[in-house]
Amino acid sequence: MKNTDSRELTAIIAAKIRSLRQARRWTQARFAELIGLSQNRLSEIERGNGSFTAEQLIIVLRTFNLQLDYFMPGGSGQLPKIQNALARLGAKHLKEDSEAVPTERLKEAADAIAEALVAARSPRQITAIAPVIVNQIDNLNLNMLRLKLAEAGFERRLGWVLENTLEAACGELPALRGEWRPKYRRAELVLRNLLASWRPAAQGKPAEDILDRDILSAETLDQVKRALPALARKWGVVTRIAPRDFAEALRGARGND
Repeated sequence: MKNTDSRELTAIIAAKIRSLRQARRWTQARFAELIGLSQNRLSEIERGNGSFTAEQLIIVLRTFNLQLDYFMPGGSGQLPKIQNALARLGAKHLKEDSEAVPTERLKEAADAIAEALVAARSPRQITAIAPVIVNQIDNLNLNMLRLKLAEAGFERRLGWVLENTLEAACGELPALRGEWRPKYRRAELVLRNLLASWRPAAQGKPAEDILDRDILSAETLDQVKRALPALARKWGVVTRIAPRDFAEALRGARGND
């Protein structure tokens, strides 16, 4: 029985490591370098044919800001809970994790959006906020959400996501037909109206919001800042995520419709 449990845990870790890496859009080579492994060894682990040392697992947990129970069967890691909530609220392209225990706390769209933005554990989850906003636009009190995130120090992050969603939605509108067109037009109207009077704080020079969790050194920070998308620069958010990534999320959530 012990061997069966060990194999099950190894398989769970393998699947979740692969999912975490792919959510960051990291190659195996890049992720292996971050945690001090060869690419071949990481490939073996992702196939369920090996395991991390204790030191390597600690680095993985720190890199993704996770608790150890995330890798346990039925664990309470927040990443799958946030993903499930976003998927149910309109980000249909996200795959739900059946092992994640449902939580009432993320039932409302505003709560799921706030959690995804504050945690910022996955670029895929960040961009998945766009279809949630479009689908839930009339159920969202964006001004209250702004106040909530301002208290947590992430107001600019929300503004950046909303303006990226607006730009992506406007780009998608010309090709839309059927039920999607009125949804997108409504989202455009609400977001444009909100953002018309909302600009990044001009007092002094606020600290940059370093969003991407793979920015681990001053050198990487400088590289990302030199190639910042225009909206990221405007809102003071340091990230590689661009409007096209939000547009991809919108298209993915619509599926074949």
